[in-house]
Amino acid sequence: MDIWYTENHTDNVRLSIRIDRQFASVQSEFQRIDVFDSVEFGRIMTLDGLLMVTEKDEYIYHEMITHIPMATNPNIKKVLVIGAGDGGTVRELCRYPSIEQIDMVEIDELVVHLAKEYLPFTACSLDDPRVHIYYQDGLRFVRKVENEYDLIIVDSTDPFGVGEGLFTKEFYGNCYKALTEDGILVNQHESTFYTSYSNAMKRAHSRIKGFFPIALVYQAHIPTYPSGHWLFGFASKKYDPVRDLQADWWNGLGIKTRYYNTILHRGCFAIPNNVRDALRESERDKR
Repeated sequence: MDIWYTENHTDNVRLSIRIDRQFASVQSEFQRIDVFDSVEFGRIMTLDGLLMVTEKDEYIYHEMITHIPMATNPNIKKVLVIGAGDGGTVRELCRYPSIEQIDMVEIDELVVHLAKEYLPFTACSLDDPRVHIYYQDGLRFVRKVENEYDLIIVDSTDPFGVGEGLFTKEFYGNCYKALTEDGILVNQHESTFYTSYSNAMKRAHSRIKGFFPIALVYQAHIPTYPSGHWLFGFASKKYDPVRDLQADWWNGLGIKTRYYNTILHRGCFAIPNNVRDALRESERDKR
């Protein structure tokens, strides 16, 4: 039998992956969760039909959303991760002995349970004693916090459905308040290649820039994400990720990565003109 998973990136573009078998298909309180075994990409998880993680390329996303801020400020001790139910971001954070506490806020408990059962390559550190998991809405959680976290990582779905509130002006303002005086915010920032994703990126960047004195965008190549060219946002009250990169410190840790390195760290902020133009448009829209 020839079975394919297909995701519509636009009305005219689709990504299809040949499926070997399906492990789970569950409707939670918030979304439909499917876990497949694919021929080319290994285990994959989708939420409401949208691809979230694949065994073959997940390391790119999780390394880039984590090591960029960590190599910028070695003094990060307390981290808040919003979303990230598959566990990949927490896995990368747990590689730092200097981190003392990781609070993970995931709205859908079933995502975590299924990740532990079927995605051990990402969920392998969720039982680390430094990790505290809260099953609630990230927007509501961060409203109650002030001057507490050195780093907030927003590892969210796209800006609709359960992830919609994590792209609002209110949310970014609350993140600013929840961070310490030298805190860093990193979020997945969509892409500029297709119009709907580009519009979401511009809205998010404009809102973040309204709160943080340093707000930059960096890039990575993630084959299974729409267009393959994906962006992350870096915002900080104090640290510039290129100027303040602690390359010697990070390299001295001996962390073995498959994508990230400190040379790439500097280079990923050298964004192409189409992204630069979109960021300029976001500034005009803000005004």
